[in-house]
Amino acid sequence: MVGFSAMGFLQSVLPYVQIALSVLLIVCVLLQRTGAALGGAFGADNFSSGFHTRRGLEKTLFYATITLGILFALSALINLLIS
Repeated sequence: MVGFSAMGFLQSVLPYVQIALSVLLIVCVLLQRTGAALGGAFGADNFSSGFHTRRGLEKTLFYATITLGILFALSALINLLIS
């Protein structure tokens, strides 16, 4: 009987978890700075901007985006398996 109540709780909470993860994932993707800035659209040299090392907040944001993407994919898989 315990398994069924836990499953029901998971089914009721999982959509809200997926919504929160998707919003956080969108925010992380939008906050990342691209290597080819606006100057690339007007013919500026973009070769040096494509090869840089992520440091500080940029590196943390990069890893957070990967982690949120994996968590969102796992939550979608769990939702698929329990429904």
